[in-house]
Amino acid sequence: MYFLEHMPNLPPSRGNIIFTKMRLRGWVYLCSRCRRIQTTRRLLDRTAASLAAPRQRADAAREDIWEAAREHGREPKVYLHWSAGHYFQKFGDYHVNITGDGKIYVSSDNLADVLAHTYYRNSGSVGISLCCCAGATTSDLGDEPPTPQQIEAIAQAACAVADGLWLTIDREHVMTHGEAADNADGLDIAYPGGPYGPQNTCERWDLQYLGTDESGEYTTDYDDPATGGNVLRGKANWYRQHA
Repeated sequence: MYFLEHMPNLPPSRGNIIFTKMRLRGWVYLCSRCRRIQTTRRLLDRTAASLAAPRQRADAAREDIWEAAREHGREPKVYLHWSAGHYFQKFGDYHVNITGDGKIYVSSDNLADVLAHTYYRNSGSVGISLCCCAGATTSDLGDEPPTPQQIEAIAQAACAVADGLWLTIDREHVMTHGEAADNADGLDIAYPGGPYGPQNTCERWDLQYLGTDESGEYTTDYDDPATGGNVLRGKANWYRQHA
């Protein structure tokens, strides 16, 4: 436990044929359009269903998570990670894993379970991770950077968990592992080897940038709106307002 914390006119006959063809084509078009609409609705329903699980489990675990956080003199946290693995490689260290196609997998039945996701910050917190960024460096996110689907999904998942835990979506409550490693939320956690985020040893710099137009370059300035943490919190707040 200590470690875990830590159409024209045509002859009638031909016109009838063409009219029939047009009518058939119209039906084909309508059927095709209906199928697209139905597919979109199924995808939306699936997304809604996948987001329901983290929200419901966060709601169920709220009291236990708050109690555990208070025991450490803080409020609950939601930590955002990347796994430094492959797109469909999930890890049990995180309560929520998001694969390369943006699908959300809740790994723990109880979000109050203490998992080993964020050093010295595991109690009273929820870890959410993107399955990506194997071989990433601060100058190149490699062959498996965060996908657009993953970026939206992690913002939605963070919003869902924050809703369930009654948390404000800001840096003090929803933050990346890199931010946490530098105590960017203002907590004075005495890591045995000192802070280890982008502003220090850079041992952990998860989601410091996303490799997108919004967040294209590595930076150590946490007030830069282009950091991954700021972009993801902005998206999460947008989803909260437009739910």
